[in-house]
Amino acid sequence: MQDLLSVGEMRMSDAIAISSFVPGMELMRRAGEGIFRAAEWKPPVAVVCGTGNNAGDGYVTAMMLQEAGIPCEILLQEEKFTPDGKFWFGCCTARNIPVRKWAEVETLRDYGSVADCIFGTGFHGQAEGEAARMIRLINESGAYVVSADINSGLNGDNGMAAEAVRSDLTVCVGSWQPGHFLNMAGDLIGEKVCVDIGIPPKGRGMKLLEAEDVYELFPPRKHFSHKGDYGTIALIGGSLRYSGAIRLAALANAGMRSGAGIVRLCAPRSLCEKMVPEVLEATLFPLDETDGNLLFREETFAEALRGIRAAAFGMGAGNTEETAKAVKYLLQQAEGTLILDADGLNALAGMQCEGLAETKASVILTPHPGEFSRLSGKSMEKIQNNPIPLAEEFARKHRVTLLLKGPATIVTDGTETILTDRGAPGMASGGSGDVLSGVLAAVAAVHPDIPVKAAAAAAWINGRAGEIAQERMGDVSMTAGDTAAALPEVFREKSLRE
Repeated sequence: MQDLLSVGEMRMSDAIAISSFVPGMELMRRAGEGIFRAAEWKPPVAVVCGTGNNAGDGYVTAMMLQEAGIPCEILLQEEKFTPDGKFWFGCCTARNIPVRKWAEVETLRDYGSVADCIFGTGFHGQAEGEAARMIRLINESGAYVVSADINSGLNGDNGMAAEAVRSDLTVCVGSWQPGHFLNMAGDLIGEKVCVDIGIPPKGRGMKLLEAEDVYELFPPRKHFSHKGDYGTIALIGGSLRYSGAIRLAALANAGMRSGAGIVRLCAPRSLCEKMVPEVLEATLFPLDETDGNLLFREETFAEALRGIRAAAFGMGAGNTEETAKAVKYLLQQAEGTLILDADGLNALAGMQCEGLAETKASVILTPHPGEFSRLSGKSMEKIQNNPIPLAEEFARKHRVTLLLKGPATIVTDGTETILTDRGAPGMASGGSGDVLSGVLAAVAAVHPDIPVKAAAAAAWINGRAGEIAQERMGDVSMTAGDTAAALPEVFREKSLRE
């Protein structure tokens, strides 16, 4: 896993490094060198500099470009510098690197590359005045755009922006921040790399999940093993109106394709009868119903839960009183891992999260932002602007593992927080969360003692499968079923790495 620091933590880490062992001037030199070496520059280059330390990184980058024989020009907001930045700007002028003021610039279309060094990760709010104009000129330039540290205008903590630079490459300096991944980041950042300049991270321990972290949870299976070793999971849900949800969770083999030994598919009886021809590996468990909708009976649910390691409930169940009864029962009686998704979350929100404090199960909730708004009582705007603190607060208060879906997924129990950055725009369609529930139940059954990492791994697997599906089908035409069908390829990639 890679370290992930909030903007405040990154600022603190930087200050500690400077006060302890590395002068700020040297850190700026390392940053500029890292930015220069990370990109494939197309001459001539415009280095667009603001007035903060981010501009200092740009001055060093300009020096490196000149030394490499790549024509460049510094475009300066005004003659206002930080102390370290002023030193490196002086070095640039001593080398006769051309400098122009922003006020003199009407277009950037004559440049092959643009280095965006206007704002750093400390930016918040909205770019205004000349800064907003330069951001627009960068985006209209048609040049190869490299953003230093983070795209100017993009919030480093939440990935939100009113107006921001669209980069071909973003070179993070030191450690990743959440804003490199959350919300709008994926639409503004092309490729991204992180360069180490010798700043030890000082923070509360947020992490970014990597492929190696996921695959270590799936060692080669032993010959001397059987299906029971890998756990039985129950996938409970479905209704006449939303019959596809439970089928995507199980019939697409999302459970078994992700490591479960046995999948118990629990759905209203009439749905089970229709699905019999399609069910091969999963075990069908008919539930009582009324006109195709789930009817809660305690004895039936008790039997459905018998012998399982993990249960996922809510996919397509319908937002009904019977669903609410089922959630109350599951919170009281389920053991092992209990995953609540979709209508299970809606029912829990209607109960004002009552019952979470007393449950014996390890509970994992999987809301998208709208569902999290209903669960937490927070507005969508507040969630978008403070996704990690609000997720951590909720998880800590209710003693659950929260998997907050989005362009990047946040998984937290309030103490441990992991982000995953895999996924594709084509996954923004009905059923993607149902596939995730099947994957999550399987991974949680195999690794019940590490719910945060298991949930993050499931999100990573689901996201990587979505990427593969989009490569095959395109972002418009792919479906959740395509994501489920791509799951074997994710684990095949694991085999190729070994």
